[in-house]
Amino acid sequence: GMLRGKVAYLNVFSFRIREDGKDSIPEHPYLYETDVEISLVGGNCKSPVEKFWNGSSAVYILQKATHNEESNSMEESRTDDAVYTSEVLPRESPGALALSVGRAKQLISLYTMVQNPNMTYLGISDPVVLPPLWARCDGSDPQHTCWIGAEPLKAGNKVTGLNIYMVSCDGPTADKTRFANLEELKMEHKIRHHSSVVTTKGFAQYELIAAAAIEDTIAESGSSISVDITWNGVEKILETPPLNSAATLNIALESGDPRSPVFHLYRELQFLLALAEGLKMGVTEWPEPSDSESALKLVQEFLRDLKKKLDGDCIFGNKNETEKIKCDTAAVDSCIKSIFGERGDLDFTEQLWCKMKSKCVSSYQELIDCFTLVIKSLEGGEIQPWIHQGNSSFLSQLIQQSYHGKMEDVSLSDITPIQMLLEIGLEKMKKDYVSFFIGESDTCSLLFQDYFISTSVDLQEQVHRVQKLHHMLEIMVSCTGLLQFRHENLFPLTQICMKYYKENPLNEKHVFQLPIRPALVKKFYQNDNPEVWKVEISSGHGQKEVKTTWQVSTNTPVEHGTADNSGFLSDSTVNGSSEERLYFITKTQCNQVQFT
Repeated sequence: GMLRGKVAYLNVFSFRIREDGKDSIPEHPYLYETDVEISLVGGNCKSPVEKFWNGSSAVYILQKATHNEESNSMEESRTDDAVYTSEVLPRESPGALALSVGRAKQLISLYTMVQNPNMTYLGISDPVVLPPLWARCDGSDPQHTCWIGAEPLKAGNKVTGLNIYMVSCDGPTADKTRFANLEELKMEHKIRHHSSVVTTKGFAQYELIAAAAIEDTIAESGSSISVDITWNGVEKILETPPLNSAATLNIALESGDPRSPVFHLYRELQFLLALAEGLKMGVTEWPEPSDSESALKLVQEFLRDLKKKLDGDCIFGNKNETEKIKCDTAAVDSCIKSIFGERGDLDFTEQLWCKMKSKCVSSYQELIDCFTLVIKSLEGGEIQPWIHQGNSSFLSQLIQQSYHGKMEDVSLSDITPIQMLLEIGLEKMKKDYVSFFIGESDTCSLLFQDYFISTSVDLQEQVHRVQKLHHMLEIMVSCTGLLQFRHENLFPLTQICMKYYKENPLNEKHVFQLPIRPALVKKFYQNDNPEVWKVEISSGHGQKEVKTTWQVSTNTPVEHGTADNSGFLSDSTVNGSSEERLYFITKTQCNQVQFT
C-alpha cells in the first residue's frame, strides 16, 4: 500500500498535467514529499540537459525543493503523497538545487516501476508513456554524478524498456593526465554492453572570435563566431578534426562595435532611429551637437554653391563634383575601404541629409530653419537640384514640382519637419546598404527590391528593415575582415541572413549558421584549444543503440554546481601557470533496462 502511494505520485502528476492544459507546460513546479520539486521543461525553454542528451521532447526535471520557512510547517501537515503546486522562490545559490545521488536513484527507480507494464500488482490502470525524467545530483558519490536520467523506449504507445543515463563531472583541471584514454573508453563500453564492435564520432567547437569585452563595460558583448565540427572515426582524445569533417559556422553578432569599419553607418542609423522614435512619440531628443559649425550654416553654404553651379545647361549631379564625406573610421582594410567611403552618387536630398544628420542639427527650430531655406530656394527657382529616380521622399516630390515652377504650400509645423528629415535619411541609408549587397551579387538585387527597400509599408517598418540590413552588413564585414571570406563564401551567408530576416523581426542574439568546408577556417583553429571536444562511442542499432560520451569543455556543463564542492577537484593553480586551459571533464554512460 505504501509503495503504491509512492508510485502513484508520477501517475497523478502526469494525469494532472495532461488534464490541466492538454499537454501544456505547467507554470509552476510541483512539490513531491516536501523535498523534491518537479517541473516539466519543454517547448521553447532551454533544456538543462541538452549538453548530455539530444532528445527533442519535453522532460521532467527533478531537483531539491527550495521554500520559505513559514510554509514548512503547513506543508508537513499535508499528506506525504499530495501533489501540489509551490511557488518557485528566488534561489540562494545554484548548489542548493541538487539532490543527493541516493535520493535521485530512488526517484529514478520509482519512475522505472511506473513505466514497467509488467508491474500490474501496483494497480496502475492504463499506464501512460511519461516524458523522460532527469534528476540533478550533488556529486557526492565517488563518480561525482551530477545528473541521472531515464528515457522510455517505445514500440507504438507501449513502453518496452528504459535508457538510464549517468552523467559525471570533474574539474576544472589543466592536468591532461586526468583525461581519459580512448582505447580504455572503448574497452569499457564493450564490456559494459557486451558488444564486439563500436563506432566513434568526434565533435569539436572552436571559438574563432570571442568579442573582447570593451573595457569599463560590465556587460560583455554578445558577439561570437565559432565553428562546430563533426567527424567519424576518432583516433585519439583531443585530436584536431580531419579536413573531411562536416563544419558549421555559428555567427551571433551585436551591431555597434566602435572598432567596426561600418561604425560610422551605425551612428548614422542611431540618428535615424532617434528620429523614428521622435515621430512615434511626437518629440525628439536632439543629440548634443558635436561640431561648433551649425547645420543651418552648412545648408546655407551648400545652397549657395548650388546657385553658383546653375549656369544654363549645367544640371547639378556630376559625379566628380559630389562631395565625398569623410568616413570616421581609421585604418580600414583596403577591400572594405571601397565599400565604406561615402557613395560617389549622392543626390541633393542625400547630401542635405549628410549636412543635417546628428553631427549638426541641434534643435527642432534649426530643423525648421534648414527646411525653410531649402523650400525658399526651390520656390525662387534659385536651385534646380538633381535627384535619383525613384526617390520617394516628400522633399523629392517638392523638388520635382519645382522643375515645373508649381509647388504646393508646406506647413513646417508639428512632426512634418521630423518626418521630412527621416524620409531623406531612410532613402540615403537604403541606397548605402543596397550598394554593398548588390555589389556582392546581382541575384541579391531581386531579393532586395521586394522586401528590404519596399516603400509600401509604413515609415516605422521601413526603419526596422533598414536595421535588419545594417545587422546583415555587420555580419558580412566581420566575416570579410576577421575570417578573410571571399565572395563565394559570403554569398550563401547573405542568402541565409536574408531568408531569416524576411520572416523574423530584428534579433541580434540570433545565431546564423552556415555550412562550410573546414579548410576555410582551419588556420584559425588548428593551433587553438577547443571550447568543447567530445567523443561518442556507440554500439547496437535502433532502439538497442547505446552510447558512452566523454567530453571536455571550458564552461561548466552543469549549472547547479554541487552542495559540497570538495567532490569536484579543482586544481586551477597547476604549476602556478594560468596559461594552461582549464577544462571540465564530463562522461555520460547509458544502461538499458528491457521490460519485454
